[in-house]
Amino acid sequence: MKIDPSQLAALSAVLQFGTFEAAAHSLRVTSSAVSQRIKALEDRIGTALVLRGSPCTGTAAGLRIAKHAEDIGLLEAQLARELALDADNGPVRLRIAVNADSLASWFIDAMAAVDGVLFDLLVDDQDHSAEWLKRGEVSAAVTASSKPVTGFDAYPLGTLDYAATASPGFMLRWFPDGVTAETAARAPCLIFNNKDNLQRHWLERNVAPGLAPPAHFLPSTQAFIDAAAAGLGWGMNPLRMVEADLRCGKLVPLIPDTTLPVPLTWQVARVMAPALAEVTRAVQKSARQYLTQNR
Repeated sequence: MKIDPSQLAALSAVLQFGTFEAAAHSLRVTSSAVSQRIKALEDRIGTALVLRGSPCTGTAAGLRIAKHAEDIGLLEAQLARELALDADNGPVRLRIAVNADSLASWFIDAMAAVDGVLFDLLVDDQDHSAEWLKRGEVSAAVTASSKPVTGFDAYPLGTLDYAATASPGFMLRWFPDGVTAETAARAPCLIFNNKDNLQRHWLERNVAPGLAPPAHFLPSTQAFIDAAAAGLGWGMNPLRMVEADLRCGKLVPLIPDTTLPVPLTWQVARVMAPALAEVTRAVQKSARQYLTQNR
């Protein structure tokens, strides 16, 4: 089925900017024209594509079609590069799923190394980002699974090493005689969100299985570090991000030499791999510089 490019552009703009007015401004048409294009596309597809609200959001079908429009833009940009054609349509948009700690530590450098791409990032736990691939809602993702999702190529990136850290005052209060199963069950910990299992994995590996300490939920990488330094709780922080705090004594490890390595993989849609080759190279380069590489 061939879809009118102007209708695809209208749908993408509405979902990107959240209102018909903002979409119209970006496309240099009237709001009425955007509305008519969306309605014509919905009539052709036979289902609603946009949930009108503040902001407007996409239905499952709407998101899938918008992703199709994004893929077309990426493939057209690749063709223009290969044929040395003048590209006058501006930057293309790329939707990627990435975990918050990678975004805060090394992924920005990869983004900055790529020209002509507007990134649309979905931030999710590395153990769950592959689900975005399976649903066809992103073109690539940083995942914790090395097994490729069907239709995707997988590139190992290295490991993001985590350390269980807390403030010296917190250690003195909760672990005066060291970390034991009894003290670890009482001491407050920090959890990113309900998908975050790093603290549980570290406890199982280094203390005891089945522990469920009281927890603060802080969905921010920097807040994790700040909260640990403030004595709010202990948490798993990317080792490279807290090295300076560990050296100066602002943070201390709960148990020395107990880092938790989390292997990361870059997965990219096979059909889109040639168009995303530059992005893949940038991701691999940044990962080599920051992540621990398996020898």
